[in-house]
Amino acid sequence: MNRITRYLHAGGTVSEVLRHRAGERTPSGVLAFSDIRRPVVFWNITNRCNLLCSHCYIRAGPGREREDELTTEEGLCLIDDLAEMHVPLLLFSGGEPLIREDFWELAGHAKERGLVTALSTNGTLITPAVARRLHDVGVEYAGVSLDGATVRTHDRIRNVPGSFDLAVSALENCKAAGLKCGVRVTATRENRTEIPALIDLALEVGAERFCVYWLVPSGRGGEGYESLQLRSREVVGLLDLLIKRARDGDPAAMEFLTVDAPQDTVYLLERLQEEDLPRYESMCTLLTRSGVGCSAGDRIANIDPSGDVYPCQFAQMDELKLGNVREKPFSAIWNDPENRILADFRRKKDLVGGSCGRCSYRDCCGGGCRIRAFAESGDLWAEDPLCPLRREEPREGA
Repeated sequence: MNRITRYLHAGGTVSEVLRHRAGERTPSGVLAFSDIRRPVVFWNITNRCNLLCSHCYIRAGPGREREDELTTEEGLCLIDDLAEMHVPLLLFSGGEPLIREDFWELAGHAKERGLVTALSTNGTLITPAVARRLHDVGVEYAGVSLDGATVRTHDRIRNVPGSFDLAVSALENCKAAGLKCGVRVTATRENRTEIPALIDLALEVGAERFCVYWLVPSGRGGEGYESLQLRSREVVGLLDLLIKRARDGDPAAMEFLTVDAPQDTVYLLERLQEEDLPRYESMCTLLTRSGVGCSAGDRIANIDPSGDVYPCQFAQMDELKLGNVREKPFSAIWNDPENRILADFRRKKDLVGGSCGRCSYRDCCGGGCRIRAFAESGDLWAEDPLCPLRREEPREGA
């Protein structure tokens, strides 16, 4: 996760990090810069969804519940295990998590066990009453997906008429209930020109975060991937837009982030080194605490509806399955020193090849997104094709 606003206004973040004392709950805003190595857990609690989004990484949709989804009792046991691990954040995702009938029981149990929770949602079910209940059950943040600034674009991508208006209302309802909320958008060639207007819309409704996901070829996201994925120059154009809006805007009003591309942090670092040395030095201070790079298999974990564990939510493929919580507790899976997949992900910067392997930023970037690399080349450790830097540095002796 590339926290553009935090890096650009790093002075305040550095102070907040230094003020935080060991043993206290780590504020979510500085979690990325803490020394906590326990994972943020993304739990897809169901495969059911009332929408049929064209880029859904888990192929969720109406009537697509898996027969072997974790039961309520199994979910409660999983939450107990995560609480005993002291994971810093549990994010309920789906499908659409609010469709699951026992969502409130699961969320309430997480609150009782002291877990910090967040929600990833399409927003269509968040009425004023639901927003208030989310706040009361301890959900700290709701990330609402918006894939366009217009009804036409968003509803086409989500494949259900009326979903745009409901998502915008969800943001308004969350704000009215005192629940922190933000906009999540998957940037593609289909909606990239609407992102400036989408930022304006997010500010208008009071969203506190604007998070851009780059398309990952996972699930339905792999269908039409070549035609929908942004080109490097388009990625750079959107990065420049986000940097400008984050630099010129009020950092207390909205935070700008990108996901699934650790090289975005390197791009910003280079820009600041050339344009703004004080900000560059403050950003370097933060990076010495957290480093950069893909967090999959280290600071991020995924549990799918059936209890299978993966390095991240986009890595849901048989060859990257780490185990199943029905067979072994999540804590045991995650802390298994003999798990080869986890061991490789935790030393990924030593395994990446191609231009990523030759790049001078390899140690801090870690080689970008492994799932994009695998989808393009069949090699998990190939270069990330989306990197806007794509350094082709000469080999020694070349």
